[in-house]
Amino acid sequence: MTDETTHLRAQRGNWGYQIELALFTRRDDKQWVGAPVTMEPLEDGQVPAAPTMELTPQAAQVLMDDLWTAGLRPSEGTGSAGALAATQEHLKDMRKLIDWAYDPENQMPPFIVQQAEEE
Repeated sequence: MTDETTHLRAQRGNWGYQIELALFTRRDDKQWVGAPVTMEPLEDGQVPAAPTMELTPQAAQVLMDDLWTAGLRPSEGTGSAGALAATQEHLKDMRKLIDWAYDPENQMPPFIVQQAEEE
């Protein structure tokens, strides 16, 4: 049986302008490193026969952690940044409700009056 683990690692390149990637595999107690990728033409409408590479979820997590360490963050609207944006919008809504609730000219909204009567 072949024991194989693969990791695609990332780090900032010289001067910090690019991200360097390296593919490592341990197979049969020997360390291997990937060679540069060769690009091949793909005709319009043609689908690749196989992916360039496959990673386990654990190896993909290591890659994401490396990219984070290298200073890359998710684009706005995805991942943690998206969750933060949604939280910020929620807080804006809550501030509007609080401002409205403390305005002496406003009456209690019907759903609050109904809840108070039920208690």
